Amino acid sequence: MTRNHGTWLVVFYAGLATGLLLMAFTRAVPTSQEFDEITVHRIKVVEPSGALRMVISNHDKFPGVIERGKELGPNRRPGAGILFLNDEGTENGGLIFGGHKDTNGQVAEAGVSLSFDKYGTSGNFVQLAGVSDIHNRFAGLRVKDNSIGGPNNNRVWVGNGDDGAATVALMDSLGRRRIVMEVRADGASTLTFLDANGSVLHQLAPSGGRP
Repeated sequence: MTRNHGTWLVVFYAGLATGLLLMAFTRAVPTSQEFDEITVHRIKVVEPSGALRMVISNHDKFPGVIERGKELGPNRRPGAGILFLNDEGTENGGLIFGGHKDTNGQVAEAGVSLSFDKYGTSGNFVQLAGVSDIHNRFAGLRVKDNSIGGPNNNRVWVGNGDDGAATVALMDSLGRRRIVMEVRADGASTLTFLDANGSVLHQLAPSGGRP
């Protein structure tokens, strides 16, 4: 056997051995695994194509705004949570939560928000949110316009605010309150009809009650 033949045989068997090892390793790796507990900073859920569909992350590694697969800037959201992305790699909602005390011992950025974004806009059209800190205090459900390519104004609000009143508000297509049903903290209740300028057209209160 010539030296060249011997060299080619060495290369051939080396390649064959490498291929067999790769096949064995590939078969040995399970397609699913079970864990009792994992500790991570961030989890990415992707399609077979590699397209990002969901991110579960702590605050430090939470992404900024993502549009068509590109992150447009640093994260400015206050908490940790889950980010949802549509088929085109653009974020379309998420679950964000957080809360802490600042250097003065006051509660800051304490709240939670579950929202779903309207396609083609930077704002959500359904949001369930609650905040209770030194800046804001409210909790409720907000629904906005859902027409594609149209405005994204508030249409429905069900919740309560800093004044303790429980409110159901219905808005027109420009986001102006037109009907407000309210029960105040002291128990007084009203049903109010408003015009486009916010002036009261008519107000109803329980018989013998006070508005």
